[in-house]
Amino acid sequence: MPRTVSIAACNFAVRPVSSFDEFATHVETLLENTGDAQLVLFPELFTVELFTTYSDWRESPVSELTRIDEYTDQYRQLFAELAKGRQQHIVAGSHLMMEKGRYLNVGHLFEPDGQMHTHAKTHIFPAEGDWSTEEGTELRAIELDFAKVGFNICYEAEIPECAATLAEQGAEIILCPSFTFTEYGFWRVRHCAAARAIENQVYFVHCCCGGSPGAPLPNGWAQSSILSPCDALWTPDGIVAQAEANVEMVVQGEVNIDSIYENRESGAAPTYRDRRRRAELYARWPSHLTALTT
Repeated sequence: MPRTVSIAACNFAVRPVSSFDEFATHVETLLENTGDAQLVLFPELFTVELFTTYSDWRESPVSELTRIDEYTDQYRQLFAELAKGRQQHIVAGSHLMMEKGRYLNVGHLFEPDGQMHTHAKTHIFPAEGDWSTEEGTELRAIELDFAKVGFNICYEAEIPECAATLAEQGAEIILCPSFTFTEYGFWRVRHCAAARAIENQVYFVHCCCGGSPGAPLPNGWAQSSILSPCDALWTPDGIVAQAEANVEMVVQGEVNIDSIYENRESGAAPTYRDRRRRAELYARWPSHLTALTT
């Protein structure tokens, strides 16, 4: 039997809400459209929608987005209950929260059995400095029942070593919750996501945040997709499934994990193997990087 995984990515549009319960209803409405998907994704920082619950949100500076940390416990409880109740593995996007005195952009993955996995974004996009967000220190693959996965949150997809580090640990699906404020930013992440899928011969799920809630919250540009390598086992463009641009909806697709290993062995472009086969050519790069940063 082939090892397949059904995936759903929520093209989420941030909008003003009056309470956490209204935010939860928004989430649950999208989940109702995910069917029997085993793995469901929400986007990066879609929880900024909770900022609109504050009566003064329109007059507040963007630097106060970290106030949504007050909702961390409710956010975690909500998704733990949803994962258990729906028997789905849910990537609850990412959320701004305080850990050990630092604000971090933290991705969350909830399993039906109650396990929670987290990943603090390791490469912060410059605009995130406005929110006093600091960087995480670990890239770790996560073993699930049906596949090995790992996080690349938005800008991390633009840093090739982030996906390569996870692929070296055996990751087969890269989870990319994303929030880009312009179409330029969207295509930077999307093109890089496609490149990461090709060069590591893995699946890449690019789940986007959209909407135009109004200042100080940024607008989002969203077209979520499930991507594969570009080779004969898949479509020529490497798109398994793709949402309509800037339309709130759920995009679904099924991926065959066994195909990754078949492609690495006999594909037209065995990039996973060949990147490692000539690793000695890259030996100077780490020392050069050290020289640049010291």
